[in-house]
Amino acid sequence: MPSSTGRDMNAVPEVHLPATRPQPAGTRQAVHFLKQNLREYGMLLSLVVIMGFFQVVTDGTLLQPLNLTNLVLQNSYIVIMALGMLLVIVAGHIDLSVGSVCGFVGALAAVLMVQFDWHFVPATLACLAAGAVIGAAQGWFVAYFKIPSFIVTLAGMLVFKGLALALLQGQSLGPFPESFQLLSSGFIPEALGTGGGELRMTSLLLGIGVAVTLVVAAWRARGHAQVHGMETEPVVLFVVRNAAFAGILVALSWLMASYKGLPNVLVVMFMLTLAYDFVTTRTVPGRRLYALGGNEKAARLSGIKTERLAFLTFVNMGVLAALAGLVFAARLNTATPKAGLGFELDVIAACFIGGASASGGVGKVMGAVIGAFVMGVMNNGMSILGVGIDYQQVIKGGVLLAAVCLDVYNKNK
Repeated sequence: MPSSTGRDMNAVPEVHLPATRPQPAGTRQAVHFLKQNLREYGMLLSLVVIMGFFQVVTDGTLLQPLNLTNLVLQNSYIVIMALGMLLVIVAGHIDLSVGSVCGFVGALAAVLMVQFDWHFVPATLACLAAGAVIGAAQGWFVAYFKIPSFIVTLAGMLVFKGLALALLQGQSLGPFPESFQLLSSGFIPEALGTGGGELRMTSLLLGIGVAVTLVVAAWRARGHAQVHGMETEPVVLFVVRNAAFAGILVALSWLMASYKGLPNVLVVMFMLTLAYDFVTTRTVPGRRLYALGGNEKAARLSGIKTERLAFLTFVNMGVLAALAGLVFAARLNTATPKAGLGFELDVIAACFIGGASASGGVGKVMGAVIGAFVMGVMNNGMSILGVGIDYQQVIKGGVLLAAVCLDVYNKNK
């Protein structure tokens, strides 16, 4: 009952807390977006941190123009195969035969070009066709006979390792024609002359042009997503990320332009990365591939021809393994019976470190590329420091296990 003073005796007294400064909406949005995309940003940041660490502990040797060029050449075939392996893993499968296929195709190229004097163009086409046939054979057993991909590709690893040994008769075969060697050891021709200090202006301007083009394309894609009401990256994060990315591209282009310019194989890697990123994010088959890996039964009931899609995924893997075999053979300038040994481990590790899920349905092209360079920088940096191959394997195994544990943790969370 109200008192004579007009105040309610049962009323709860108001408590005045000290005013807190509200967090800006843009900051809250940026933090939320970072939490939702922690894997993507974390991988890119990890690569930068690892490169910075080895740059310091090697006294600046890691990013010397010569070593940087060697780093690209040494990891080119791993990146190429990682693009195909990502699609295989996203589809819910695995391919253990890529290293053996890579070595077999290198041996086949040596036989055609060195023993039979084939021109490198028809020999290259024949090798790529052989890779497609190999992928089709393995994909047929996986997709239509429902044999687990682990078993099929394990058998393929043994078969093609033996065939490579038989083709070469246990001996190395080479050298390759100089025109074929340019695939891996050649550089972009200089059309504009050199600047001060023998700086190759064509390579530098090409790198700057690519950086600007990628930033403009990202801005247009962001605007297109906003028009359709899709979630987009906060403008602060977008500007910072793209400015940093463009700056890194220009810096790397300048470093390589101060040596011999951009390697031919880097152009091949870049074009393949753009093509596969477009296919996986902007096309119907790409989205169907993620649906296949996420839930094969649901994908089949929705009208997706899952068998054909899995089959084509292995065909694609065979072609890219063949291309990687050609690049590796051109770099060594010879075909050896042990070529490709252990490549499948580095390729699979690159995909998992780059964020692909072991259960399928998750993974990005840029993540696989970043994962491949994480492995490459670690290999290169530890070699410069004189770390033995035994401890290198231990460290790489620990990094791979940590990446898979993080994936399982995120999935359970």
